[in-house]
Amino acid sequence: MPTYSYRCTECGTAFDIQQAFTDDSLTECPNCGGKLRKLFNSVGVTFNGSGFYRTDSRTTPSDGGSASSSSSESSSTPAAPAPAAGGSTTSSSD
Repeated sequence: MPTYSYRCTECGTAFDIQQAFTDDSLTECPNCGGKLRKLFNSVGVTFNGSGFYRTDSRTTPSDGGSASSSSSESSSTPAAPAPAAGGSTTSSSD
């Protein structure tokens, strides 16, 4: 159940209460009987990781494009073939 914050417009009393989505909003202050106003706060959700930020797919102007510099670095260094696991495939003794 979500927690809602209320503040009285007359006496300034503020409080939080858990209510279901189907419950009606409170309208009367429990202290003075004045009118209540629902307070809205920022949402406590953060999205972390790749793909959530607008700048993830953009290149920065300082490096001139990360995609082109990474491809030139990988092409300047030839990759050696990986050795086969489990030993040699040719045998010298038959």
